[in-house]
Amino acid sequence: MKNKTIPPGYLFTKRYSNYVFMLLFLLYMFDYADRMVVNSMFSYIQNDLGINDFQSGWLVSVIYLTIGLLTFPVSLVIDRWSRTKTIGIMAIVWSFATLLCAFTGNYVQLFMARILIGFGEAGYAPGGSALISGMYPMEKRSKMMGLWNASIPLGSAIGVTMGGIIASTWGWKHAFGIVAIPGLIIAILFLFVKDYKTVDLSRVDKGNVKIKMERKDMIREFLKKPSVIFTYFGMTAIVFVTTAMIVWLPKFFEITNGMDPKKAGTLAGAVMMLALIGAPVGGVIIDRWRKTEKRARMLFPAITTFISAILLFLSFYVFKGTAQLITLFVFGIFIMLFISGAAAVTQDVIHPGLRATSYAIAVLVQNLLGSFTAPIVLGRISDLTNIQTAMSILPFSLLLGALLFLIGSKYYVSDMEKVSSVKLEAQ
Repeated sequence: MKNKTIPPGYLFTKRYSNYVFMLLFLLYMFDYADRMVVNSMFSYIQNDLGINDFQSGWLVSVIYLTIGLLTFPVSLVIDRWSRTKTIGIMAIVWSFATLLCAFTGNYVQLFMARILIGFGEAGYAPGGSALISGMYPMEKRSKMMGLWNASIPLGSAIGVTMGGIIASTWGWKHAFGIVAIPGLIIAILFLFVKDYKTVDLSRVDKGNVKIKMERKDMIREFLKKPSVIFTYFGMTAIVFVTTAMIVWLPKFFEITNGMDPKKAGTLAGAVMMLALIGAPVGGVIIDRWRKTEKRARMLFPAITTFISAILLFLSFYVFKGTAQLITLFVFGIFIMLFISGAAAVTQDVIHPGLRATSYAIAVLVQNLLGSFTAPIVLGRISDLTNIQTAMSILPFSLLLGALLFLIGSKYYVSDMEKVSSVKLEAQ
């Protein structure tokens, strides 16, 4: 690959960068399809294995718990070894684990197989975000992160929709086997993708002297950046809601609207599929707004998350029937508008050699406080009261998220000025 063919700000040629991006997108899509395929099959699994909503919720929460516990150590390997090789190996593990779910005979076996899925998925988001941030110019970062994260609602919708359809036709075990194969093929291809050289962990002092970063310097890199800390927790408040919606919206439709599991799963998948519009559109808007407002990557998530809170409040407290469905569809577009800006902030204000680690911290906080807790908290509330009451707490989590982004935006510009400038080199 000749340097003259590489545009300014790119790590590789545009064509090769887009090829790598396509593989990353597909892997993330099947990551979430494998993770969420179980959601629309709860009724079938409960009837077959004799479990309740709380136990069903754990089949999702255990993945996020495993990811939360392992993502930080895995991200250190990613940052110091290889993003592409680690991603390929992890994707093979989670695909095999999903396939293993098809051969389980009881709840404990299914639960253990789901743990293995989380083990494989632990470092994908940090590794993928670091690779994308390195491949594309700074001014395109929100757009590319938005496009990449659009794979989350798409994969979730595919998983939820296919789970309901396949389970009703051939049985719930077949759904796990069918969604596992495509990810496995792409994972093998990714093992041969080019990477960038491991970044030297050094900083430049006031005298323009290069100094190797010590452990305390790495810790300070995060603790002295308020914008990224508020971003971590702002993302968590929203992820609590999106996970709860993906997991329990099918059951909500079944109970409150009297739908069969197949229709409920399809409709819930359609709501979350609309986030496919929000994620990339948000990235484009943010990158354009950033030309006149440096804090756009935090202000835009604050605004759109506040609007999402209003829409969800109307859906669960005011509207019923068709009006409720329409409002949920609009919510589906707005809820993911935040992700491109928030994800970019985790990369913007941190040393380039710690980008995977930064996103790993985001994943750690999101998973342990958001994705892990949402399925079982709402499952417990549902068991004690009803699914309507459980879902009604979600708008308030979004209000908290909007407030955190707004506060964090006050520190973004000053935090950007502290970042060391490092030129990445293709490996």
